[in-house]
Amino acid sequence: MPYVRCNGADLYYEERGSGRPIVFLHGVMAGLRLFDRQVSDFSVEYRVVALDFRGHGRSEKTELGHTIAQYARDLAAFLDRLDLDDAVVVGWSMGALVSWEYVDRFGTDRIRALVDVDMEASRFQWADYDHGITDLDGIRETLALAQRDRWSLAERVTEQVFEEPPGAEVERSVFDEISRTPAPVKSAILFDALTVDYRDVLPGIDVPMLVCAGADEKRGTVAAARHVADLVPDATFELFEESGHCPFLEEPERFDRVLRRFVDAL
Repeated sequence: MPYVRCNGADLYYEERGSGRPIVFLHGVMAGLRLFDRQVSDFSVEYRVVALDFRGHGRSEKTELGHTIAQYARDLAAFLDRLDLDDAVVVGWSMGALVSWEYVDRFGTDRIRALVDVDMEASRFQWADYDHGITDLDGIRETLALAQRDRWSLAERVTEQVFEEPPGAEVERSVFDEISRTPAPVKSAILFDALTVDYRDVLPGIDVPMLVCAGADEKRGTVAAARHVADLVPDATFELFEESGHCPFLEEPERFDRVLRRFVDAL
């Protein structure tokens, strides 16, 4: 299995195909396995790379480094190690936050475009922000659940991210990926992912961005995703009417068509 050493952590990745790179970044407590269909479909035309963040999936379960900032530093090292340039970075949920943090820290010399799959500029209910989904009490409840009962946490996540209950195969994949992330890692990265704020970063993004939103996102709102598209100078918005938080799993054929159209137009 392919691993690469990045900032003291062995990160697992999968790579297929050749051509312009498309890099898939997963959400919190998830892993690259959820992108299996996209890795297969897009590798016919592109060099497709999917990465497990440290502490997630099959990557090393390090004791330290579970912040969006460190994941972005890991991404920078990863792009360098694999010599990935002119890449389209597809970030689902937390993966989008990591991509924005990367751009803020390292710029877009290696990045051709970004894709935000159903992520808000921030998930916290700041006083001057209309799109937050949680407050401190909500964060405390989530972190307590992460420490107390991993199965209940996985069930809650599954209920929240899909418009309709997923099929058995998808549900098993989600539970498997969530179970691979140790409880201390869950707590650390959940807190950071729920409190970061990219409202000041998004207007400075100088590459095209595709923003995808599920019409039935149970925690966030379509307006929150549109807000991201409004902040980014060169952004395209796409609504997935039959999806919640995971359009690449819930409407995979349409998601692939939309992504391919966006990449081909670059």
